[in-house]
Amino acid sequence: MLTIRKLAKSFAGTPLFEEVSLTLNYGEQVALVGPNGSGKTTLFSLILGDDVADSGEIIRDEWTTVGYLPQEGEALGEETVLEVATGRAGTIPTLEKTLRQLEEKGQCECIEYYEAQAKFDALNDPQFDAKAKKMLHGLGFSEEQFERPASDLSGGWVMRAHLARLLAMQPDLLMLDEPTNHLDLSALLWFQEHLKSQSCAVLLISHDRQFMDEIADKVFEFSDKKLFSWKGNYSAYEVQKKEAFVRESAAYKNQQKEINEIKDFVSRFRNVSSKSAQAQSRLKALEKMEILKKPIPPRKPYPFRFPEPLRGGQRSIALENIHMAYGENKIYEGLDFEVQRGDRTALIGPNGAGKSTLLKILAGEVAFQQGVRTEGHNCRLGYFSQHRSKTLDPNNTVLDEVLAASSEMRDDEARGLLGCFMFRGEEIYKKTNVLSGGEKSRLNLLKFLVNPPNLLLMDEPTTHLDLLTIESLILALERYEGTLLFISHDVYFIRRLATKILHVKHGRLTLYAGDYDYFLEKTHSEENDRAAITA
Repeated sequence: MLTIRKLAKSFAGTPLFEEVSLTLNYGEQVALVGPNGSGKTTLFSLILGDDVADSGEIIRDEWTTVGYLPQEGEALGEETVLEVATGRAGTIPTLEKTLRQLEEKGQCECIEYYEAQAKFDALNDPQFDAKAKKMLHGLGFSEEQFERPASDLSGGWVMRAHLARLLAMQPDLLMLDEPTNHLDLSALLWFQEHLKSQSCAVLLISHDRQFMDEIADKVFEFSDKKLFSWKGNYSAYEVQKKEAFVRESAAYKNQQKEINEIKDFVSRFRNVSSKSAQAQSRLKALEKMEILKKPIPPRKPYPFRFPEPLRGGQRSIALENIHMAYGENKIYEGLDFEVQRGDRTALIGPNGAGKSTLLKILAGEVAFQQGVRTEGHNCRLGYFSQHRSKTLDPNNTVLDEVLAASSEMRDDEARGLLGCFMFRGEEIYKKTNVLSGGEKSRLNLLKFLVNPPNLLLMDEPTTHLDLLTIESLILALERYEGTLLFISHDVYFIRRLATKILHVKHGRLTLYAGDYDYFLEKTHSEENDRAAITA
């Protein structure tokens, strides 16, 4: 299906990667991992023909159709959600234009023409609307949303509509760049099961290790400007990676010992007539020896520890008889809920159940129509949402913003923590007003770490974070001595942190006094997470 041979790419004379080779067969589902900036998205661009390699070749079967989901979607006009999902919003007209231009040039036998024609035929299938609607439902859209202008929705929901179109087209190869960033837990679990049931090949960039564990049967890793192949899912890759490092370290040490012994022998006996021939022989052997590179140890998470927050009362916060509605849409009627000091609770439930609204009520971010919200003794509350750009001073640099958040943090500590959160080199001197949405999200999360509240409310904190940073965040939150309530689509994150599960549905809250696996056991849904969440 797809073969890459000895691919090399540089930027401004600096090699990004070299001699990268990869083979992807029909039906294989492959995860592409590596540090940020190692070349994952660039490789996608090269495969798609949006960029050109310095050397090497990319060979794709001429009848192979490719569906590509970028991290961010294109700007929208007045098209509806269904028009985005069916391709009538821009996709079909673009394909028609491509086909017409290629026909005018007499290029009807090239891969580009075959692929465009295949996509055009798929989108014009009489059954395509039904397929697209099925995918939209699976990804969390209600029937009422189908005819809404897509521009009225958040960027995350628009990306779901684009993903629905790709899934309905059923391409031979799905190329997905962080596809879970914009999904809630219910939609993610549906998407995960859908991919596992398909026969298409998948090339995936993701920072969701649980998702990669479920989907991937092979992992390709960018490391030291090379691409390495590992069999199995992400967890298997991690085990093999550690074992390989142990073997390579031992081999390197043994060779270095041998080299030192040879050098010592030559130094001692090269001028001794009875030993000079031996010395020369060993020197020649040394010159022919293939010298092993010192293996690079696996990256480790940043060992950050929260400062101890102010100790609050036993009851952190309470809601009594809360009535909350958006217009005619009633979310909660007579809701009673309280949070105890030390709780570590994950909020789960189907899309639109009211999870984010509950966090906003607790945080005091939205006005409810009736009821009482009471903060406990010494409650110092922090609310992390995915949309907190207004909390950043536009005149501050990234480094200034972190130092301003904690009077006790040293400059070198701030730099180390910023590096862990993917702000490296000159990036720490960027003004906050020029940061991307993901960068702003990471910076706000970082500010919570250096000056923590004793009640922390977090809505999808792992979005835009790489695997190592997520692990660093988990380690920090495991040591956090305050109270934590969070929403996450990352099952690994939930499993590591939650000691209670709060199931939210139809305005009702059901508390499970145990971790995520306890919740699945109690709901008899060990084999089907999504059934438990949507029940």
